[in-house]
Amino acid sequence: MKDLINIKYWIFDLDNTLYSGQTQVFSEVDKKMSAFISKKMNVDLVKAKEIQKKYFYEYGTTLSGLMKQDGIDPHDFLEFVHDIDISWLPKDIKLREELIKIKEKKIIFTNGSHSHVENVTKQLGIDGLFDGAFDIVDANFTPKPHLEPYEKLIKKFDIDPNQSILIEDIAHNLEQAKNLGMKTCWLENEEAFAKKDSDKSYIDYKIKDLPSFLQEINILKSK
Repeated sequence: MKDLINIKYWIFDLDNTLYSGQTQVFSEVDKKMSAFISKKMNVDLVKAKEIQKKYFYEYGTTLSGLMKQDGIDPHDFLEFVHDIDISWLPKDIKLREELIKIKEKKIIFTNGSHSHVENVTKQLGIDGLFDGAFDIVDANFTPKPHLEPYEKLIKKFDIDPNQSILIEDIAHNLEQAKNLGMKTCWLENEEAFAKKDSDKSYIDYKIKDLPSFLQEINILKSK
Protein backbone atom coordinates (compact mmCIF):
# COMPACT_ATOMS: atom_id res chain seq x y z
CA MET A 1 0.00 0.00 0.00
CA LYS A 2 3.02 2.27 0.34
CA ASP A 3 3.04 2.65 -3.44
CA LEU A 4 -0.11 4.79 -3.07
CA ILE A 5 1.60 7.44 -0.97
CA ASN A 6 2.72 9.33 -4.05
CA ILE A 7 -0.54 9.12 -6.01
CA LYS A 8 -1.31 12.52 -7.56
CA TYR A 9 -4.78 11.83 -8.98
CA TRP A 10 -7.47 10.13 -6.91
CA ILE A 11 -10.33 9.10 -9.20
CA PHE A 12 -13.58 7.89 -7.67
CA ASP A 13 -16.63 6.25 -9.12
CA LEU A 14 -19.84 7.70 -7.66
CA ASP A 15 -22.69 5.23 -7.17
CA ASN A 16 -22.06 2.46 -4.63
CA THR A 17 -18.53 3.82 -4.16
CA LEU A 18 -18.70 7.23 -2.48
CA TYR A 19 -21.68 5.85 -0.58
CA SER A 20 -22.28 2.26 0.47
CA GLY A 21 -24.37 0.09 -1.82
CA GLN A 22 -26.31 -0.93 1.27
CA THR A 23 -27.88 2.51 1.43
CA GLN A 24 -30.00 1.64 -1.62
CA VAL A 25 -29.51 5.07 -3.20
CA PHE A 26 -29.02 3.57 -6.63
CA SER A 27 -32.20 1.52 -6.23
CA GLU A 28 -34.05 4.85 -6.33
CA VAL A 29 -32.43 5.63 -9.68
CA ASP A 30 -33.19 2.09 -10.80
CA LYS A 31 -36.90 2.57 -10.07
CA LYS A 32 -36.94 5.81 -12.03
CA MET A 33 -35.35 4.06 -15.02
CA SER A 34 -38.13 1.47 -15.03
CA ALA A 35 -40.76 4.20 -14.73
CA PHE A 36 -39.21 6.13 -17.64
CA ILE A 37 -39.19 3.07 -19.90
CA SER A 38 -42.71 2.12 -18.87
CA LYS A 39 -44.02 5.56 -19.81
CA LYS A 40 -42.03 5.96 -23.03
CA MET A 41 -42.76 2.48 -24.37
CA ASN A 42 -46.24 2.10 -22.92
CA VAL A 43 -45.41 -1.17 -21.15
CA ASP A 44 -45.97 -2.30 -17.58
CA LEU A 45 -43.21 -2.03 -14.98
CA VAL A 46 -42.33 -5.72 -15.18
CA LYS A 47 -41.67 -5.50 -18.91
CA ALA A 48 -39.90 -2.17 -18.43
CA LYS A 49 -37.53 -3.78 -15.92
CA GLU A 50 -36.77 -6.57 -18.39
CA ILE A 51 -35.87 -4.03 -21.08
CA GLN A 52 -33.84 -1.99 -18.63
CA LYS A 53 -31.68 -4.92 -17.53
CA LYS A 54 -31.34 -6.29 -21.06
CA TYR A 55 -29.94 -2.98 -22.25
CA PHE A 56 -27.70 -2.67 -19.22
CA TYR A 57 -26.03 -6.02 -19.82
CA GLU A 58 -25.80 -5.60 -23.59
CA TYR A 59 -24.67 -1.97 -23.79
CA GLY A 60 -23.04 -1.17 -20.43
CA THR A 61 -25.79 1.26 -19.42
CA THR A 62 -29.55 1.28 -19.88
CA LEU A 63 -29.23 4.70 -21.50
CA SER A 64 -26.90 3.42 -24.23
CA GLY A 65 -29.45 0.78 -25.19
CA LEU A 66 -32.30 3.26 -25.21
CA MET A 67 -30.34 5.62 -27.44
CA LYS A 68 -29.23 2.95 -29.91
CA GLN A 69 -32.40 0.89 -30.04
CA ASP A 70 -35.14 3.43 -29.39
CA GLY A 71 -33.73 6.86 -30.23
CA ILE A 72 -34.38 8.20 -26.74
CA ASP A 73 -33.16 11.73 -25.97
CA PRO A 74 -30.43 11.13 -23.37
CA HIS A 75 -30.96 14.47 -21.66
CA ASP A 76 -34.62 13.68 -21.00
CA PHE A 77 -33.63 10.32 -19.53
CA LEU A 78 -30.89 11.69 -17.27
CA GLU A 79 -33.07 14.53 -15.99
CA PHE A 80 -35.87 12.12 -15.12
CA VAL A 81 -33.93 9.26 -13.51
CA HIS A 82 -31.68 11.45 -11.39
CA ASP A 83 -34.52 13.52 -9.98
CA ILE A 84 -34.59 11.56 -6.72
CA ASP A 85 -35.09 12.49 -3.08
CA ILE A 86 -32.17 11.22 -1.00
CA SER A 87 -32.63 13.60 1.92
CA TRP A 88 -32.63 10.50 4.15
CA LEU A 89 -29.00 9.69 3.22
CA PRO A 90 -26.80 10.53 6.23
CA LYS A 91 -23.71 12.70 6.10
CA ASP A 92 -20.49 10.67 5.96
CA ILE A 93 -18.30 12.51 8.43
CA LYS A 94 -15.42 10.05 8.28
CA LEU A 95 -15.31 10.12 4.48
CA ARG A 96 -15.32 13.92 4.55
CA GLU A 97 -12.45 14.02 7.04
CA GLU A 98 -10.31 11.64 4.98
CA LEU A 99 -11.03 13.37 1.67
CA ILE A 100 -10.01 16.71 3.19
CA LYS A 101 -6.65 15.21 4.17
CA ILE A 102 -5.96 14.22 0.56
CA LYS A 103 -4.36 17.32 -0.94
CA GLU A 104 -3.84 15.82 -4.39
CA LYS A 105 -6.37 16.04 -7.22
CA LYS A 106 -9.68 14.31 -6.51
CA ILE A 107 -12.03 13.60 -9.42
CA ILE A 108 -15.38 11.82 -9.75
CA PHE A 109 -15.75 9.55 -12.80
CA THR A 110 -19.33 8.40 -13.32
CA ASN A 111 -21.73 6.95 -15.87
CA GLY A 112 -24.32 9.19 -14.23
CA SER A 113 -24.88 12.94 -14.63
CA HIS A 114 -23.39 16.07 -13.09
CA SER A 115 -26.71 16.80 -11.37
CA HIS A 116 -26.58 13.37 -9.75
CA VAL A 117 -23.01 14.05 -8.61
CA GLU A 118 -24.11 17.33 -7.06
CA ASN A 119 -27.13 15.77 -5.34
CA VAL A 120 -25.18 12.85 -3.86
CA THR A 121 -22.08 14.76 -2.76
CA LYS A 122 -24.14 17.50 -1.15
CA GLN A 123 -26.21 14.99 0.79
CA LEU A 124 -23.09 13.12 1.93
CA GLY A 125 -21.51 16.38 3.05
CA ILE A 126 -18.56 16.04 0.67
CA ASP A 127 -19.53 18.65 -1.92
CA GLY A 128 -16.78 21.13 -2.68
CA LEU A 129 -14.04 18.62 -1.93
CA PHE A 130 -13.41 17.50 -5.51
CA ASP A 131 -11.47 19.16 -8.30
CA GLY A 132 -14.05 18.13 -10.85
CA ALA A 133 -16.35 15.43 -12.17
CA PHE A 134 -16.56 13.61 -15.47
CA ASP A 135 -20.04 12.39 -16.35
CA ILE A 136 -21.77 10.48 -19.15
CA VAL A 137 -22.35 13.70 -21.12
CA ASP A 138 -18.62 14.51 -20.97
CA ALA A 139 -18.08 11.01 -22.34
CA ASN A 140 -20.40 11.74 -25.27
CA PHE A 141 -22.75 9.12 -23.79
CA THR A 142 -20.19 6.32 -24.18
CA PRO A 143 -20.06 4.61 -20.76
CA LYS A 144 -17.41 2.80 -18.82
CA PRO A 145 -16.03 0.19 -19.48
CA HIS A 146 -15.43 1.40 -23.07
CA LEU A 147 -11.98 2.91 -23.55
CA GLU A 148 -13.17 6.29 -24.88
CA PRO A 149 -14.41 7.82 -21.60
CA TYR A 150 -11.16 6.94 -19.82
CA GLU A 151 -9.15 8.67 -22.54
CA LYS A 152 -11.44 11.70 -22.45
CA LEU A 153 -11.17 11.85 -18.65
CA ILE A 154 -7.37 11.83 -18.85
CA LYS A 155 -7.38 14.58 -21.47
CA LYS A 156 -9.93 16.80 -19.70
CA PHE A 157 -8.07 16.85 -16.37
CA ASP A 158 -4.53 16.46 -17.78
CA ILE A 159 -4.06 13.28 -15.74
CA ASP A 160 -0.88 11.23 -15.64
CA PRO A 161 -2.25 7.67 -15.49
CA ASN A 162 0.98 6.41 -13.92
CA GLN A 163 0.35 8.66 -10.93
CA SER A 164 -3.34 7.83 -10.60
CA ILE A 165 -5.71 5.40 -8.94
CA LEU A 166 -9.30 4.55 -9.87
CA ILE A 167 -11.62 3.29 -7.13
CA GLU A 168 -14.71 1.45 -8.41
CA ASP A 169 -17.35 -1.00 -7.23
CA ILE A 170 -17.80 -2.63 -10.67
CA ALA A 171 -14.74 -4.79 -11.15
CA HIS A 172 -14.59 -4.90 -14.94
CA ASN A 173 -14.63 -1.08 -15.10
CA LEU A 174 -11.07 -1.23 -13.75
CA GLU A 175 -9.56 -3.09 -16.70
CA GLN A 176 -9.19 -0.10 -19.02
CA ALA A 177 -7.76 1.98 -16.18
CA LYS A 178 -5.09 -0.64 -15.53
CA ASN A 179 -4.27 -0.92 -19.23
CA LEU A 180 -3.72 2.85 -19.30
CA GLY A 181 -1.28 2.67 -16.39
CA MET A 182 -3.46 3.50 -13.38
CA LYS A 183 -3.51 1.73 -10.05
CA THR A 184 -6.87 0.07 -9.49
CA CYS A 185 -8.98 -0.54 -6.41
CA TRP A 186 -12.19 -2.58 -6.28
CA LEU A 187 -14.65 -1.67 -3.55
CA GLU A 188 -16.30 -5.01 -2.90
CA ASN A 189 -19.87 -5.31 -4.13
CA GLU A 190 -21.81 -8.57 -3.92
CA GLU A 191 -24.03 -7.86 -6.90
CA ALA A 192 -23.25 -10.43 -9.59
CA PHE A 193 -22.57 -7.87 -12.35
CA ALA A 194 -20.29 -5.86 -10.04
CA LYS A 195 -18.11 -8.70 -8.78
CA LYS A 196 -17.79 -10.40 -12.17
CA ASP A 197 -14.06 -10.47 -13.03
CA SER A 198 -13.10 -9.39 -9.50
CA ASP A 199 -10.47 -12.14 -9.53
CA LYS A 200 -8.62 -10.62 -12.48
CA SER A 201 -5.00 -9.51 -12.23
CA TYR A 202 -5.82 -5.95 -13.31
CA ILE A 203 -7.20 -5.27 -9.82
CA ASP A 204 -4.43 -4.06 -7.50
CA TYR A 205 -6.42 -3.57 -4.31
CA LYS A 206 -9.66 -4.93 -2.90
CA ILE A 207 -11.35 -3.07 -0.07
CA LYS A 208 -14.56 -3.30 1.94
CA ASP A 209 -14.83 0.28 3.19
CA LEU A 210 -13.72 3.45 1.39
CA PRO A 211 -13.26 5.81 4.37
CA SER A 212 -11.13 3.22 6.21
CA PHE A 213 -9.00 2.66 3.10
CA LEU A 214 -8.38 6.38 2.71
CA GLN A 215 -7.61 6.64 6.42
CA GLU A 216 -4.91 3.96 6.07
CA ILE A 217 -3.33 5.87 3.19
CA ASN A 218 -3.45 9.16 5.07
CA ILE A 219 -1.80 7.58 8.12
CA LEU A 220 1.00 6.20 5.93
CA LYS A 221 1.50 9.62 4.32
CA SER A 222 1.76 11.30 7.71
CA LYS A 223 4.65 9.12 8.89
